Amino acid sequence: MTEQRPLDGITVVSLEHAIAAPFCTRQLADLGARVIKVERPGTGDFARGYDERVRGLASHFVWTNRSKESLTLDLKQDEAGAILDALLADADVLVQNLAPGAAARMGLSFEALHARFPRLIVCDISGYGEGGPYEKKKAYDLLIQSEGGFLSVTGGPGEEQMAKAGCSIADISAGMYAYSGILSALLLRGKTGQGSRIDVSMLESLVEWMGYPMYYAFDGAPPPPRAGAAHSTIYPYGPFPTGGGGTVMLGLQNEREWAAFCDKVLLSPSLATDERFSANFKRSANREVLRQIIVERFAPLDVEAVIQRLEDAQIASARVNDMQGVWDHPQLKARDRWRTVDSPAGPLPSLLPPARNAAFTPRMDGVPALGQHSQGILDQLGYSVEAINSLRERGVI
Repeated sequence: MTEQRPLDGITVVSLEHAIAAPFCTRQLADLGARVIKVERPGTGDFARGYDERVRGLASHFVWTNRSKESLTLDLKQDEAGAILDALLADADVLVQNLAPGAAARMGLSFEALHARFPRLIVCDISGYGEGGPYEKKKAYDLLIQSEGGFLSVTGGPGEEQMAKAGCSIADISAGMYAYSGILSALLLRGKTGQGSRIDVSMLESLVEWMGYPMYYAFDGAPPPPRAGAAHSTIYPYGPFPTGGGGTVMLGLQNEREWAAFCDKVLLSPSLATDERFSANFKRSANREVLRQIIVERFAPLDVEAVIQRLEDAQIASARVNDMQGVWDHPQLKARDRWRTVDSPAGPLPSLLPPARNAAFTPRMDGVPALGQHSQGILDQLGYSVEAINSLRERGVI
């Protein structure tokens, strides 16, 4: 019996750039969807030019665009609009994260499309969503991290020490909600026979993820302080230096673990009942004193020795890996999580999707070159070789 993927037979057309929409549609492709990525002739998705770190290819682009087909179209030309219409006539989903209002100006609003293609699902991704005073405001990941309150609780204690996330967290959150929203819209269409519209806001996506610090600061209460890589309200919880210049991340969650930490890791069981540290709120209030004690006890030990003590005490811990450490992570290797995909730069390693399903194998096809599939897609739409060459000569594709 031939293996089936959940989205086999589903076609997604995406007017996408940067991260949020491409991350969403790559995950749809992982599940078997055919994703046709519409790009500008000559330049394509501007994320293609972010850097050249992957053998000349851009790191963001390689990450978010495997298993897609690249079709170049100059949507300012009427003939390109006709090609897009032909694609949408047979598509299940349209995803777009163009500049605010751009899709509507091209006649691609849900209302206009629904009248012609009633089963089409339309997913609009933007910085702030439709309506409201910020509707047309430009939005980039760092700016949404700022507007959404993320920067206010991330980094060191001083104002000058606030820090953004080291990855595109606002884009990722919006991409994840677009992905799950499209899956739910496909389920809904199975019940109603009708397509629907999904309006995804980067701001709302990130604010949803900020639920803990927001409720912690509920009704005007002080927000959690910025605590660097440490936990703002639980202690000891965070990075601690070891001998030899290493660092260990550890975390305690309750008093039983605190007692075990004192006994088996610090080798000072009496410290567990020290009045300064006998409850989490006391340890947190006296964290500077306690940190000095921990640092002194770890100083003669290397990373491996500290982690062994933590393991023996059943205290949660982690190494502070750099990126090479993640590429080489023994757990990912042991679980066989790496595959090889094609790209314009040759074979590249690529991580399998995190949600493993024993019923099917995720799709892991290549990263497309700009316009790599234009000829094949237009051929499927009935264009002759001569017509395709003419479109190319006139800059339509």
